[in-house]
Amino acid sequence: MTTVGLIGSGNIGGTVARLAVAAGYDVVLSNSRGPETLTDLVDELGDSASAGSAQDAAKVGDLVVVSVPLKAYRAVPVEPLAGKVVIDTNNYYPQRDGNFPELDADEITSSELLQQHLPTSRVVKVFNNIFFKHLAALARPAGAADRSALAVAGDDAEAKAEVTAFLDRIGYDAVDAGSLADSWRFQPDTPAYGTLYSADPTDWEHPAQGDAEKLRSLLAAATR
Repeated sequence: MTTVGLIGSGNIGGTVARLAVAAGYDVVLSNSRGPETLTDLVDELGDSASAGSAQDAAKVGDLVVVSVPLKAYRAVPVEPLAGKVVIDTNNYYPQRDGNFPELDADEITSSELLQQHLPTSRVVKVFNNIFFKHLAALARPAGAADRSALAVAGDDAEAKAEVTAFLDRIGYDAVDAGSLADSWRFQPDTPAYGTLYSADPTDWEHPAQGDAEKLRSLLAAATR
């Protein structure tokens, strides 16, 4: 795997792109406004980065990161993602996305919705429970004593293994949080969401290590 496609290149998508380039990957960036709006980020990332359409990022990426608001998930291209591992970074925020009755009733998770939209892809949930500034600041080499961990959920073991290897390369350990149906355990309003990586829950400018043991404990403590 050498190329990461980004469908959505905002705070989380752009941060993942930066970490990927630093780890030696090529990236293809896209957003809803057009590649010309990504010039500054492409220039920042250098020769390893280019910008195109969502179709371009989906087609070229060996691994594809979907980082768009949930309300836009149906716009994610389906055919070029067939057979690919797709990372879902999204959360459900009704104030932004409008109400999804099936999510409000806890009948399904937002990542399961994306998986239904991409039936021939292998969706893996990660990056949704960490503030983008913390994601940028906490990356550490493998074996570092102060390395942080991120939760990974998915229905395909091989896909989760590929994402775990990607996380390791960009600076993070992984904790297997189960299936996509289990991904609610690190969505908003759960113990593992956000504050795990903050030294001060009232001031998110100061990151703190979120190690694997602590993350496992918080995932286990989640209730609905």
